[in-house]
Amino acid sequence: MNRLNCHVCFQRKQIVNHGICQTVMDEALHAASSFFDLPTQEKMKYMSNNVHKPVRYATSLKDGIDKTQFWRVFLKHYAHPLERWMGQWPENPPHCREKMGKFCAQARKVTVDLMEAIMEGLGLGPSYLTSKMEAGMQVMAVNCYPPCPNPEMALGQPPHSDHICLTIVLQSSPGLRIMDPVDCTWKSVPKIPGALQVHVGDHLEALSNGLYKSVVHRPVPNSSRTRFSIASLHSLGMDETVEPAEELVGVQGKKYRGSSFRDFLNFLATKDIGEGRSFISTLKINQ
Repeated sequence: MNRLNCHVCFQRKQIVNHGICQTVMDEALHAASSFFDLPTQEKMKYMSNNVHKPVRYATSLKDGIDKTQFWRVFLKHYAHPLERWMGQWPENPPHCREKMGKFCAQARKVTVDLMEAIMEGLGLGPSYLTSKMEAGMQVMAVNCYPPCPNPEMALGQPPHSDHICLTIVLQSSPGLRIMDPVDCTWKSVPKIPGALQVHVGDHLEALSNGLYKSVVHRPVPNSSRTRFSIASLHSLGMDETVEPAEELVGVQGKKYRGSSFRDFLNFLATKDIGEGRSFISTLKINQ
């Protein structure tokens, strides 16, 4: 992806001219829908409430454990390095690993390029995090939101921000809303042909010492059709601590505690985020 040719609009948080061809994106969405069309018995092979598992299928967040349930089923799997994790992904339907793998690899390249541009914009230099991002975590959240008979009374997921540096989102149809940080109202994200959504995550907010804010968002159900989305979540290594860059601290001091991807998983395993408790709130210092 040529940084000059990739148009990023952080108001709507979508990018075009990102270098991922439409065929790769369409095949990834087809792979997602094909998996969710499998017989229940086949999908249940991957059923787990354990948020630490590298491959798991579930409904809601922890499938019956949370007090609030949500109108979603999902498959999550680690994706980097592909040669380590792809063999653990669902083997059915045929060719799904190959199709999803192509999208994973290209979404990762887009993310590294974007992070270099963001680091340069922060005055840290484009290569400030490149090696750590290239060696870091990539988790795919493949989501299915079936038609809901009463969508006004349900949530796809609770309002939340992602716990990583950047998330790249591919969706089959509109159905995502983002909290406007200025007036705290929900804005619908339109589906722009060929575009990908970019969400700033909690770790980038912490690293930038609050100059970037993580994007609070929520999927909303509809009554007419099934919606699919593929979220590619990227951060540093599992146990790599992310904290404010010293160059951005200044006289105001650090506004965030350090944390790792594993810290978030431990938080998720013990907290019901449907009750409104967010991971980023646990990182803020005297705010």
